[in-house]
Amino acid sequence: MDSDTSELERIANRIRVHVIEMTSSAGSGHPGGSLSSAELMAALFFKVMRHDPSDPGWKGRDRFVLSKGHVAPVLYAALAESGYFPAEELSTLRKMGSRLQGHPVKGKLPGVEMSTGSLGQGLSMACGMAFADKLDKNGRRVYCLLGDGELQSGQIWEAAMFAGHYELSNLTAFIDRNRLQITGDTEKAVGVDPVEDKWKAFRWNTVTINGHNISEILAACETARSSGRPTAVIMNTVKGKGVSFMENNVDFHGRSCKPDEEVQALGELKERC
Repeated sequence: MDSDTSELERIANRIRVHVIEMTSSAGSGHPGGSLSSAELMAALFFKVMRHDPSDPGWKGRDRFVLSKGHVAPVLYAALAESGYFPAEELSTLRKMGSRLQGHPVKGKLPGVEMSTGSLGQGLSMACGMAFADKLDKNGRRVYCLLGDGELQSGQIWEAAMFAGHYELSNLTAFIDRNRLQITGDTEKAVGVDPVEDKWKAFRWNTVTINGHNISEILAACETARSSGRPTAVIMNTVKGKGVSFMENNVDFHGRSCKPDEEVQALGELKERC
């Protein structure tokens, strides 16, 4: 394991600590899907994307769209770790007057590219960005994170069809395939398998990886750069990853830790800091 990968893993763990602390302080939020996305956020914000926290509106930046907007805590944690705003502000999550709303709101917080939360819409927004960038030939890339339960939304496939037709090679979609949504198993709610075949049918390049392996995430991003088509990265992940009692536990899709649970969760995570 190289030093870059080790550092990114440490950042992912700090992001997890922030997620537990801020959702516990708020007494609400969505920690499960935030924890399953931590390695991706570390890789994107600290290695892959071109961005400048000191100049959030920099025209040359790549952009990230959090389509599954309910996991805003993981985005806020990544932005704070990157230097977009002080980490101390994370404790204001979901509180009156806070810039850190339960779902991301563009214009409230630097680094938030799009207001999201109504599931299914983020990929369409990302397509619009990528299409405009392709017309402008400016070299920017757009990255979009989707939930696997979100694939049950028809608008996702309208956007996928558009991106495939216009060969938006500057667009990469990451699917957090943790197989749990608020009602339980995604396949028992409305089955989305075979996920990879669906994206291929819409003329996307596809890569399936372990979404907790930094090296595989970085390799998938390199593959996306060299593809002449949009790329869907299907990340096999564990909901609640990193905290023993939260892993694969649907209860933590949309509830925060109780005080004793927070102590245990932070104890487990901080051992790896």
